[in-house]
Amino acid sequence: MARGQQKIQSQQKNAEKQAKLKKAQSHDQKKAAQAGLTYKCTVCMSQMPDPKTYKQHFESKHSKLPLPDELKDI
Repeated sequence: MARGQQKIQSQQKNAEKQAKLKKAQSHDQKKAAQAGLTYKCTVCMSQMPDPKTYKQHFESKHSKLPLPDELKDI
């Protein structure tokens, strides 16, 4: 009967360990996604991954404002 109790304890310990690993992994994905967003709109402060997307965003959302210097050559 002692083995049955040890088995249950081992399963609970493993479940907690797996939950911690899963939580840590999802957190790393969020950091990686945030690091990929390098360009920030000067008007609305939304973040974009590349200058082409940033230019498209600026032209569609802020069309009445002049284009920033960093987007003029793209």
